[in-house]
Amino acid sequence: MRMILPVLLLLGVIGAARAQQPDTQSATASVEELSAEVAALKAKTSTWDKVLAALPKISGYVQTGYEWSDNSSTFFIKRVRLNLAGAIAPKLDYRVQIEFASPKIVDAYLCYKPFDELNVQLGEYKLPFSIENTDYVPLRYEFIEYPLSLRKLMGFNDLCGLSATGRDMGAQLFGGFFKRDGYSILNYNFGVFNGEGLNVKDKNKSKDIVARLTVKPVAGLQFAGSYYWGEYGEDYLKRIRYGAGACYDYGRLVLRGEYICGTTGGLDSEGWYAVAGWRVARTLLPTVRYDTFLEDCSRGSSRQTNYTAGLTWQPVKYLRCQLDYTYEDFAARDVAGRNVVALMLSGIF
Repeated sequence: MRMILPVLLLLGVIGAARAQQPDTQSATASVEELSAEVAALKAKTSTWDKVLAALPKISGYVQTGYEWSDNSSTFFIKRVRLNLAGAIAPKLDYRVQIEFASPKIVDAYLCYKPFDELNVQLGEYKLPFSIENTDYVPLRYEFIEYPLSLRKLMGFNDLCGLSATGRDMGAQLFGGFFKRDGYSILNYNFGVFNGEGLNVKDKNKSKDIVARLTVKPVAGLQFAGSYYWGEYGEDYLKRIRYGAGACYDYGRLVLRGEYICGTTGGLDSEGWYAVAGWRVARTLLPTVRYDTFLEDCSRGSSRQTNYTAGLTWQPVKYLRCQLDYTYEDFAARDVAGRNVVALMLSGIF
């Protein structure tokens, strides 16, 4: 009897082990099938990610508002932009930006970036002149209008008759040296352009030259010097521009100022502006600006000075609200000063 009991227990263990063997094999097969399915899904996801990465990123914005002055009032559409950007290869990207408010292509370029120190850009884009023209795009800019000196001397509403939002067609080399915390201390731009503005072939054999040198000693602080030489139109109207400025934009504080002067044909002009602002909250930025421009240096009566107080409020990522008050003061005795109040909303997508 004592011998029979151990034998029965042994037989029971063997039987249980044999009974579990098919279940174990089945579980192993299920794990292998699941692993294969996961691998297949990963392959499909990887392929889809590659397809999405190759597609252009689409963004844009609409800027519309209302302006009141002493002698007029109007609703306006400032900008309606659609932006397509992407990469053809790891170091070759592109951008196309279309303006629908007054239909035209405002940006269309290829940019090859083999090194931090040397990059090549070809197409139509912002001229590398001044701090505000390139670093403060409309969705970052604190005011509704750019300063007089930039508008009159850098192709916004230029004295030569050019209206091109500070852009032109051409090629430039640019880069930076001495990297620190995500930025370069010393930066340069050198470009050759048609000098005729947006979507226009050159009307003479001369090419315009633009150069800029920027120094960023610490985060948020930069000093810049710019030079422009060109000849405009079939008459080879001479356009020479000089610019120098400084900017501190970090944390709550915004300080910026630039001096821009130039020669248009036989007309010498100069102007400068100063901006100060304080971010009282992440979404709220009040600013003030002093902006003066002397159109003809030989006539003091050609001076215009604008005093602007602005408020920018961005409660959410996709909505930006701006309110500006400007007093326009004219040196000419026969031109009265003007009060202007403007409200602009930007819808961003």
